[in-house]
Amino acid sequence: MFAAEYAPAARPFRRSKRARLELETPAEQSGMARTLCKVVDLSEHGCRLLTFSSMDRNQPIWLNLPGLGMIAAMVVWADDLVAGCVFASPLSADAFNALVSRHGLIH
Repeated sequence: MFAAEYAPAARPFRRSKRARLELETPAEQSGMARTLCKVVDLSEHGCRLLTFSSMDRNQPIWLNLPGLGMIAAMVVWADDLVAGCVFASPLSADAFNALVSRHGLIH
């Protein structure tokens, strides 16, 4: 038997700040299936969704965001009815701020 020391890993680096939201929006998967989902976490580079149907990792989707229209995204992780997505093109700071000011949760 031997002993070892460890140090907890630092939190992963985030490219942009995140905001908690409550925004229901339709999502279209592969141009075929449409489902309603809720955006619960948003950054300029992606979002976390609560869904009513399961999504697969590496699945392309389209999100219809208010004031922005259809936004292309890729599912980077999925666990039951929760999924993390990265946008094909980051949101502008103005678009991000508009969504947060209208749909953000302030605590």
